[in-house]
This record gives sequence, C-alpha cells and structure tokens, in this order.
Amino acid sequence: MNYYPLLSGDNCPETVILADGNFPRHPLARVLLDAAKTVVCCDRAAVALVRHGREPQAIVGDGDSLPEAFCRKYAPLIFRETEQETNDLTKAVRFCLGRGWEDILILGATGKREDHTLGNISLLADYMRQVRVRMLTDYGLFTPVEGDAEFESFPGQQVSVFNMGCTRLKGENLVYPLSVFTNWWQGTLNEATGTTFKIYTDGRLLVYRSSVLS
Repeated sequence: MNYYPLLSGDNCPETVILADGNFPRHPLARVLLDAAKTVVCCDRAAVALVRHGREPQAIVGDGDSLPEAFCRKYAPLIFRETEQETNDLTKAVRFCLGRGWEDILILGATGKREDHTLGNISLLADYMRQVRVRMLTDYGLFTPVEGDAEFESFPGQQVSVFNMGCTRLKGENLVYPLSVFTNWWQGTLNEATGTTFKIYTDGRLLVYRSSVLS
C-alpha cells in the first residue's frame, strides 16, 4: 500500500511546474515554490514568477503569449513546442520527464478559466503513470493514485474522492463510506477522522485533501 504524506516545507518536491492559472497565494504554496530546486514555467507563468522575484530554470510552450522583450531576455531558457495536440502543462510534464525529473509538484493550475482547471486536474490521472505528481492549489492538494493507498491527514480535514475508472472502492477512517461513484460530485464533502485514512480500490482515483479545517 502506497503512503501519501501531506506537503510541508520539510518535504518539498525537487521540481515545481508553474502553470498559467492564478499565481499561488497560500503560504505553503509560496514556500514550496521558493524552495524548489527547479521551476519549470508554462509560457506566460514565467512572467508572473519573475515578478514574484524568482527566475525559472525553463520555460516551456509555444511562446506566443510571452512579451517580446521578455523572450529576448530569457531566450536561453525558452523551449518552444508548437504542436497543438497537448496543452502547455502536458508539454511541461513531458519536458521534465525527458530530463529525469520525476518528483513534480504542479502549482498555478487552477483559476482564470474553469475549462482549463478541469482539464488540468483530470490530466493528473495520465501523468501519474509517468511521474510522481501532485497538484497544490490555494485550498488543497490533489493526489492521483492507483490501487490501495494510505493518506496522511488530520481530524476534520475535508476529503473528496474522484473515480477515474475503478470498479471497487472502500474507505477507512472517513466519516462517510465510499462506493463506486458514477459522477464526480458523489465523492465530494467527505471528512477524515484521524491522522491517516485509507482507500482500497482496483483502479485510478484523484484524492483531494483540504489545506485547512472547513
């Protein structure tokens, strides 16, 4: 059974991918962004990162949304991918995978547009088969899992479970029982009862843990 701890400043992933959604505001997200050894930006997210006071190690995308002066200044860091079959977040994950960076935290992937938010969250189920990946927002942590898993938590932590293809689903140390949900809303609004909870499943899930008590 795989174990998934909560994120903290003491266990920062080596690589952060900063997407071009809302720039992180939560203190933990800011700490992890600043502490990461490598930050890979999805196109225009690099502008926001520089404004924040840090320069990226790489900028991945088609480059069309970057200001011309910015492109000239950071030309050595820009890795252009012009194909349109995938979004910039997927291109950034692929870039990291090609360099052996397999412990990835995604920041800034929500906000601005709801369709992009849903797309980015759903893609975690694909990325997990290539890299160890999590997505942190200003409100909580999305973790894709496959098979039985144990999660670090705290009493009262809000938990949501999204079925991505499993046919068996059971929980432990959660307020409400789990079943094989057929729609995403059915697995929301659960709650941890202790410092860990377990999920038993035969397929892929997305598990959301809130950052604070409700």
